[in-house]
Amino acid sequence: MPLHLSQELEPGLIDACGETDRSYTCEKVYEWTDNEFLATASEWVLDRPIRILFILLISWIASKLLQRAVARFVKTVAATPNDIRLQSLRERGAGKLLVQEGDSVRAEARAETIGLVLRSIVVAIVWSIAGLMILGQLNIDLAPLIAGAGIGGIALGFGAQSIVKDFLSGLFMLIEDQYGVGDVIDVGDATGTVENVSLRSTTIRDVFGTVWHVPNGEIARVGNYSQLWSRALIDVEVAYDVDLRFAQGVIQRVADEFWNDPEWGGDELMERPEVWGIQNLGASGIAIRLVVKTEPSMQWSVERELRLRVKEALDVAGIEIPFPQQTVWVRNQGDHPIGEAPDPSEIDVHDLADVTDDEASD
Repeated sequence: MPLHLSQELEPGLIDACGETDRSYTCEKVYEWTDNEFLATASEWVLDRPIRILFILLISWIASKLLQRAVARFVKTVAATPNDIRLQSLRERGAGKLLVQEGDSVRAEARAETIGLVLRSIVVAIVWSIAGLMILGQLNIDLAPLIAGAGIGGIALGFGAQSIVKDFLSGLFMLIEDQYGVGDVIDVGDATGTVENVSLRSTTIRDVFGTVWHVPNGEIARVGNYSQLWSRALIDVEVAYDVDLRFAQGVIQRVADEFWNDPEWGGDELMERPEVWGIQNLGASGIAIRLVVKTEPSMQWSVERELRLRVKEALDVAGIEIPFPQQTVWVRNQGDHPIGEAPDPSEIDVHDLADVTDDEASD
């Protein structure tokens, strides 16, 4: 009679292998030897180690496969822009900057950071599940462990909300490539050059040399001054009595010379400068706008050089750059010096009355 049908007649089998979920090895050894100790020992020596090794092998294979999937996903994310227009800029003309050596290093750094985080998460999940399964094979009750882990996770979640928020914000920031090391950004509280980016915070050095450590979770919006390309914008004011078409021609000539200058036009500028025209009719003068599309982070040096050249050209052309002017009217209060009021006790009331009568008669 099979053992599973005669288990009520075999109390030793129940003692050796348990009442439910008996292993095949334990049943066979008990059937062959009719010995409880050998049956129990065979389960611990042969059956459970084999199951544990099988769990470890499956976990290792799953971990490797998932890590490969993460690596492919990270390469795709790092190489693919979030906007089709960015892809077209990368593939033509000056948009090639993201495939140059410096930008390739940045993309590799992004991929490495994202991949490290995702791989760590995947490995932790896979081996945590494997550990629980191994504990189950050792007849350890998992219910208290799971309950304790759940309570601890809830407590940790409440206590570390800001850290989790910073971590998730940093992860999505890296995936979306909002900014990287070397970019000039504005995050509201601080504006400057990014020196370090981590999942926890972003380090920014402003123009005064101050280093700002901004938690990623507190960054509500980011303005990037140096992604793909930048723009130098200059408003040149001229006086109201100046021939505006002549002034625009002078400014355009300076811009064209700047574009043809090999020290600037070949490296810093991406397109020919343009004079857009009259931008503003101000209180002191008329503003003419000049714009130049530049390489990332080069707009400030281009603006400084253009201001110098435009000022020199306007001086040669005799065009005045206006400045605020104000007319001051000074009123003389009688014969007393300004700021020195007479003593009321020294004023003769009769003299004032005579003056008033004379004015009335007139």
